[in-house]
Amino acid sequence: MRLGNISQTILKRLPVYLNYLKSLPGEGPANISATTIATVLNMGEVQVRKDLASVCGGGKPKIGYVTSELIDALEIFLGYRDMDNAIIVGAGKLGCALLDYGGFEEYGMHIIAAFDTDEKNVVGQSASGKQILPLFKLGELCRRIKVKIGIITVPSEQAQAVCDMMTENGILAVMNFASVNLKAPDDVILQNENIASSLALLSKKLTKSL
Repeated sequence: MRLGNISQTILKRLPVYLNYLKSLPGEGPANISATTIATVLNMGEVQVRKDLASVCGGGKPKIGYVTSELIDALEIFLGYRDMDNAIIVGAGKLGCALLDYGGFEEYGMHIIAAFDTDEKNVVGQSASGKQILPLFKLGELCRRIKVKIGIITVPSEQAQAVCDMMTENGILAVMNFASVNLKAPDDVILQNENIASSLALLSKKLTKSL
């Protein structure tokens, strides 16, 4: 993924644009405008124009963007065509669900295995046939296959130690699902995903809308 000087806020919106464009039927419009994208996604037109300009420049007046070229530009910028190996630490229900989900490869991420310290979770293979290995094997596999992405689905009290182990073994991006904010070296991309907080926020918004 090529970050450059782009903000994290914009970076999170780019896949939204890409998903919409790829959902268009094959016989869809050859060109598409920022106005159309903004209207469909319920976003501000100025915001959409600025976001897309950071990736592929501006569209042509009265014509917009060539749809296929815009899809190409977004996929290349986001690194979806450069497959990165990933691993999961924590082979409980969430970890195994992520391990067996087949949609990540569309976004340039190939999850190759999960790791766990709990013997009852280290069963050899997941439902989809991917390996679940004891944690002590993480370092050797990460270095041998040059794993770039680590996903943490362990209890909060174990998460920082797992993050440290990942970064010490060459992982460059960490997605953390434990309900604690982690620390990582400055050259490591760290994203904390607090599912409980997100669900609570969703519930609060629902209450206000009723």
